[in-house]
Amino acid sequence: MTDTLHILGGGMAGSEAAWQAANAGVRVVLHEMRPTVETFAHRTGDFAEMVCSNSFRSDDDEQNAVGLLHWEMRAADGLIMAMADKHSLPAGGALAVDRDAFSAGVTRAIKDHPLIETRYGEITELPKDGHWIVATGPLTSGALAESIRSETGADALAFFDAIAPIVYFESIDMDVAWLQSRYDKGETEEERTAYINCPMTKPEYEAFIDALLAADKTEFHEGETAKYFDGCLPIEVMAERGRETLRHGPMKPIGLTNRHKPEEKAYAVVQLRRDNALGTLYNIVGFQTKMKYGAQTEVLRMIPGLQNASFARLGGIHRNTFINSPTLLDDQMRLKSRPNIRFAGQITGVEGYVESSAMGLLAGRMAAAEILGRDLPPPSYETAMGSLVNHITGGAEAKTFQPMNVNFGLFPPVDARGGRRGRKDRYKLYTDRAKEQFTAWLGAQPK
Repeated sequence: MTDTLHILGGGMAGSEAAWQAANAGVRVVLHEMRPTVETFAHRTGDFAEMVCSNSFRSDDDEQNAVGLLHWEMRAADGLIMAMADKHSLPAGGALAVDRDAFSAGVTRAIKDHPLIETRYGEITELPKDGHWIVATGPLTSGALAESIRSETGADALAFFDAIAPIVYFESIDMDVAWLQSRYDKGETEEERTAYINCPMTKPEYEAFIDALLAADKTEFHEGETAKYFDGCLPIEVMAERGRETLRHGPMKPIGLTNRHKPEEKAYAVVQLRRDNALGTLYNIVGFQTKMKYGAQTEVLRMIPGLQNASFARLGGIHRNTFINSPTLLDDQMRLKSRPNIRFAGQITGVEGYVESSAMGLLAGRMAAAEILGRDLPPPSYETAMGSLVNHITGGAEAKTFQPMNVNFGLFPPVDARGGRRGRKDRYKLYTDRAKEQFTAWLGAQPK
């Protein structure tokens, strides 16, 4: 028991933690309650199932913080990035994946690893003995969440994630819609045509906003409050903030030219991104929603090109819980009151697939090092991974702690020698420095 690492949760973070620890030579038991205990959002019992978007966002490791995080995870032989690369789909400058093939690949890799054992069933209390990582994600079971609250002496914070709808390609009217990535981004024709674009005139946009605001929405249970994460806002919540909000967000028309009517400038554009390798499914980008199902089909079919849309999955809404990590975790991601337990993934207050996986990678390596009698400090907070773990374990203001994506605002400022630099040059300084620091951190670890 003392030499075995137990991990709760087979999502992105738990799978990555198991992979890293096992590759370090530590025996791992990965506990997953699905499919024995189901959740609202999951459809399968596979590990690392993607329940929201199928995008890992920007893959630019020189100008984008999440792209830099991709680079660091690849450098650390991350399982999640390896499977994402293997099952990638065209998405302009982003990294999108075939979600079913991706999770199936992660599941096979975990089950084939000789040092990883999988056990199915719900664990309802924080364990008192042994080495553990809690990576139960945004849908931590009620019983375990209550055990966490009891141990920490604080209420778990909560917000609500909304899931975007998925449309069958064959039902999209391509005489209205067209294929193009924004600003024609991408090195190949496939990349430059990775998105389906549905244009709107101003009257069509205004009518859409009216219908969206008037549509029936999912009601919250008594006592629940909706603390939305700004990076995953439902479209109706964005619309409530102002009629032009969507047009400057997921429906922005810039960088796109209607192939059918190149002389006409769309007032707004709805984009869809391929969701599987076959190209039979497309998700509506940024269209997370809490509209009831009947209202969804009516409102979404107001979008030109989607008037006859058939939906493989409608949007939904689910609760997401996370702990106040800056007050509860040390810099090794251990629970201060019970240092035999680490936390990783979204439950720590990072947001996004890649960020969650990265925290799993760190927790797995740190736990393995501890079991093997080694010291493994976190990477420098000049790196993407280090900046995130620093944020959740003390860098953030505990009183206002909210889920956070990786961004250059979490990094210490760069020394722009020679005076003030433009943003492009400044971001390159951030990423160059991070790669040097992360490479050094990896190099200092035993092989």
